[in-house]
Amino acid sequence: MPTQRDHLIGLLLGAEEDWPTAFEALARRLGVLSTPDGAQHRVRTERVTIEPFNLRDQPRQDLCIDRLAYWYYHPREWLKKAALLDDVYLLNSPFTFQSMEKHSAYCALLRLGMKVPDTVLVPYKNPIDNARWAYTSSKYNKQFDLAAIADDMGYPLFMKPFDGGGWRGVSRVRDREELMRTYDQSGEMLMHLQESIDFDVFARALTIGPETKVMKFRPDEPMHNRYEVSHDFLSPAAGQEAITISQTVNAFFRWEFNSCEMLVTGETIHPIDYANACPDVAVTSLHYYFPWAMTALLRWSTFCVVTDRLAKTQVDTAPWFAVADNEDLDYGAKLEAYQRLADDHFETERYQEFCATTLAHVDEMAFEYVCSTEFKTMLVSTIHQTYPPHEWERFEAHFGGLLTLWIEDTARAHRG
Repeated sequence: MPTQRDHLIGLLLGAEEDWPTAFEALARRLGVLSTPDGAQHRVRTERVTIEPFNLRDQPRQDLCIDRLAYWYYHPREWLKKAALLDDVYLLNSPFTFQSMEKHSAYCALLRLGMKVPDTVLVPYKNPIDNARWAYTSSKYNKQFDLAAIADDMGYPLFMKPFDGGGWRGVSRVRDREELMRTYDQSGEMLMHLQESIDFDVFARALTIGPETKVMKFRPDEPMHNRYEVSHDFLSPAAGQEAITISQTVNAFFRWEFNSCEMLVTGETIHPIDYANACPDVAVTSLHYYFPWAMTALLRWSTFCVVTDRLAKTQVDTAPWFAVADNEDLDYGAKLEAYQRLADDHFETERYQEFCATTLAHVDEMAFEYVCSTEFKTMLVSTIHQTYPPHEWERFEAHFGGLLTLWIEDTARAHRG
């Protein structure tokens, strides 16, 4: 009699309905999974509720996809307890949330030799809410000339919060007047002043486990039009570097579901934003790329629970810094070494074999789902929740057309 095991994936959600609905629909279609050892596995999902919990409570979930705890502290503490006491696998780990503040990620990638734009951390414009601020500020805050710093860096510049999030507070400053006005408006936000890079392409990479999709991104467009459907817009070398940078930052910080933004000039890649506790996976943003995101998330989550993958919640800088500090390695050799470390962390070879055998049916299953009435109902419902009624027809045609293009491309690729 073969061993039978059930695995429960929890979804810790905020206001999202589209991708959880799609993820749940795909998970229901997985059926019974067989592994080479003869065992049979079933994967179920449930949405995690927020309620009082005893620290000795045993959670039902084997893995939790977290989209809430970055800003909601109660579920964050539940996740910490579930990981420390019960070995629940987390996407992402709250133990490195501090690094989700862009500042830590900048520092790490600078140490690893990446081409991060010149960046300065500027003290608060307004006092923080702390009774000791006045004394500390008067005694220790050193006077500085922000205009002189900016002049030395060279205009234009970007001023943006050190912790980022949804493009909040990001401003492009072209001269001293704009600089001072933007700084005055920053209030209690702690800001970075960052060099502006002339670029050919803005690339955004979404990484889930060892899978990465590098997409052409147009940040000045409205959200529904930012991801351009464009293939091979980077050279093979630049495309691989973008993948390596994205997977390096994830493996380094133990993140498993993250997006990375990069400015590409010729063959040179400047990473500018690569720490997102809740990367955008909305169908009204990703459209054409949404089916890939859902299947990658399903594959990685299933792999983790079925293979009893052990979570690594803490950062181990030593192997990464050993590569970074090796003067015998040039930049290209370091990238290759970082990719090997990332592959080791994510068990890429084992994962690929698992996908080719146990999950070989997932792509066909996803294709059938995207072609289904169930998917169209989810898409239309999302459009109606997102846009005013007078725009429904327009966006149903817009997103319907992009997903029809995905269906046609996928069918063509399958034929040969």
